[in-house]
Amino acid sequence: MTEKLTSPEEDPAEKGRSEEPDERSAGFILYSIDGGERKYLLLRHRHGGHWGFPKGHIEAGESEMDAALRETREETGISDLRVMPGFRELSSYQFHRGSRLVFKENVYFLARAAHTKPILSREHTQCQWLAYAETRERLSFDDMRHILDQAEQSLNGR
Repeated sequence: MTEKLTSPEEDPAEKGRSEEPDERSAGFILYSIDGGERKYLLLRHRHGGHWGFPKGHIEAGESEMDAALRETREETGISDLRVMPGFRELSSYQFHRGSRLVFKENVYFLARAAHTKPILSREHTQCQWLAYAETRERLSFDDMRHILDQAEQSLNGR
């Protein structure tokens, strides 16, 4: 399966899109404190090799938060989280799955992980806890950098 991403930045006509997404996912921006320094968890996806945050499809009848918690647990083995209230950021984009254009929306929450030893699912090949600047550099997509920026600002009290 080949997926080609088309972000709103690449296709300005798609900004402000109002139709319902074809797919919806939810996940977390996870952080921990290591030696007094905040670090974020990144996962490297097996297909495509892109770096991002834990997330996955919202199942029928499941809330965004329940999906984010389940997917984070499935992809990292991390279930002991302290969710930061009020943080909810959206990312939307289009990609091609074969000849079909898919409109996808992802929602991200922010949480502090109680432990920092992920157990990766088969979906991912690597994980790293990185400081903000390194995380920002390693992320594969601009929309994820923007969401990371929002998380960092929120944690800094801005």
